[in-house]
Amino acid sequence: MGLVWSLVIGALAGFLAGAFMKGKSFGVLGNLVIGILGGALGGWLAERLGWTSDGSLVAQLAIATAGAVVLLFVLGLFKKGK
Repeated sequence: MGLVWSLVIGALAGFLAGAFMKGKSFGVLGNLVIGILGGALGGWLAERLGWTSDGSLVAQLAIATAGAVVLLFVLGLFKKGK
């Protein structure tokens, strides 16, 4: 069940990141994939920065959304260059 929750949280994080990052959207499906990848990135960054999560859904969603926003920002830089 952990994988399913990770995918759901990642998908929601991608949706939220797309809403926060106006003009940097990759479409609905793209943002969902970005959210899932951003969730992994957010978890990795949080661990490196020494941030701990209480394991709550809200904390996991916040970390995944932050990772997705960072990922959308970086990808938006490459998309802008085209």
